[in-house]
Amino acid sequence: MSDPLRIGIAGLGTVGTGVLDAFARHGELLAARCGRRLEVTAVSARTKSKTRGSHDVSRFAWYDDAADMAANGDIDVLVELIGGEEGAARACVEAALQAGRHVVTANKALLAHHGVALARLAEANSVALNYEAAVAGSIPVVKTVRENLAGNSVSRLFGILNGTCNFILTKMELEGRDFADVLKEAQELGYAEADPTFDIGGFDTAHKLAILTSLAFGTEVALDDMYIEGIEDITLADIRNAHSLGYKFKLLGVANRTEDGIEQRVHPALVPLGSPIADVSDAFNAVVVEGDFSDTLFLEGRGAGGHPTASSVIADICDIARGTVLPVFGVPATGLMPFKRAAMRAHEGGYYVALDMFDRPGELAGVAKAFADEGISIESVIQRGPAISRSQADADIAPFVLITHDTLESAMRAVLDKIAAAKHVANRPRMVRIERL
Repeated sequence: MSDPLRIGIAGLGTVGTGVLDAFARHGELLAARCGRRLEVTAVSARTKSKTRGSHDVSRFAWYDDAADMAANGDIDVLVELIGGEEGAARACVEAALQAGRHVVTANKALLAHHGVALARLAEANSVALNYEAAVAGSIPVVKTVRENLAGNSVSRLFGILNGTCNFILTKMELEGRDFADVLKEAQELGYAEADPTFDIGGFDTAHKLAILTSLAFGTEVALDDMYIEGIEDITLADIRNAHSLGYKFKLLGVANRTEDGIEQRVHPALVPLGSPIADVSDAFNAVVVEGDFSDTLFLEGRGAGGHPTASSVIADICDIARGTVLPVFGVPATGLMPFKRAAMRAHEGGYYVALDMFDRPGELAGVAKAFADEGISIESVIQRGPAISRSQADADIAPFVLITHDTLESAMRAVLDKIAAAKHVANRPRMVRIERL
């Protein structure tokens, strides 16, 4: 058997401890599968004295500075589990790559902001930069897109990439609770941070989608060229209305190849009841990839947590132990194409529209005329339940919900501007895209 693969772990939180659990439980099995032993020889974290399960970290070389461990430690592989796009995480990854050491990371923010530069550095030094754990936890989506679908041209990729948002939307639907109440529970359970903006605002999903877009379409990572919208404004009335119309709310990340470029968008969407993506519940993630030879692949699993994420970290380490070093984004970093953004206003699909309409004669006719003038066909209309606006309880306000047939987003934005300008409604109309998957 070959010499052991020496591993340094930077960050000993939930995932780092999960990696140690895997080595303790499956050390012999991993050695048999990888053809060599995997040995943790060095660690770095903010606090040396902290208890980390049953693990005695004093048996490893300790480094207060992760970058020092990456550059000078007696290691072959750096496992970066610190998190964040800058600071210690970026410094130790760059130091490892420059020193000719392989890197395994679960850091989506680092890759979304600096992925191309890090890929060039890794490839220039003939080392691996593996990141299965950065996207969708235990789901092997990076390996699937980069390796298993190498013989395909991918046309679309979409999915539920944030477990916190999926947990909130699932609880709202099944238990009839409002957004703020469920968000509080998510925070108490540790699914959401004290400041939940990164999750509920769609930014966590955006980081993951930016990475997958580059993998799927061979483009440079383009986080700044993405439409991002969160779930903060989804009400319980919206959830109930959507269900009665045959849909569920999900926060989706969507990357779609078009004639004008690539749509890269994160936003709440209505998906048909009974579709596989609609049935993904609680804190689970799912990714759908459409290839010309493979057709449609659906991957589902736990998108976060110590052991699920550690599972993907271990898989990346095993690839390195076997001698597998691949281009970071599927093709050499120097061959990645510049990202060409397709305008959101060119998006075409159906829409859910929520209106707080004044309950006066002629208002509904005015709204219908505005849609007709833009050539938009209305599929269905409902009026019931409490006012859609959380702040408007006036008896002269009638909540209406419309579902449109497929139309261009530019037409939808134009008609909603007209409705608001004509003062048919008490508040700005809200629209949610329908994804008929």
